[in-house]
Amino acid sequence: MSPAGERRLLQIVLFLAAFVPVGAGLWGALGNLGAVSFGGESHGRYLSGLLLGIGLIYWWTIPHIERRGSVVRPLACVVVCGGLVRLAGVPWTGFGYAVWLPLIMELGITPATALWRERVERRLSA
Repeated sequence: MSPAGERRLLQIVLFLAAFVPVGAGLWGALGNLGAVSFGGESHGRYLSGLLLGIGLIYWWTIPHIERRGSVVRPLACVVVCGGLVRLAGVPWTGFGYAVWLPLIMELGITPATALWRERVERRLSA
């Protein structure tokens, strides 16, 4: 695949993947998740807003993804840190779908797409 084609595929994948934090953030911010999942409505809405913001920033990076490493790298680190904390809580929360599905995104898809972005940047600058 050409570097430009790979860039376009990455843009599509990021566009689709960002629906997860945007959707979950909106769901929690609108009151359907906050009080249940985070132990308090105000705190839950705040965390949902952060999740929404992460997804929106990912969408913002898409048009110039090859030049947005300084944005994508810290976002990916934040998401991975959250995933590691979620994983550390498994002994107390269990390992149901509400844990393992987000972990796939936090510890799998997010770092993989961040590394892929690095590859695309290198290929386009060569």
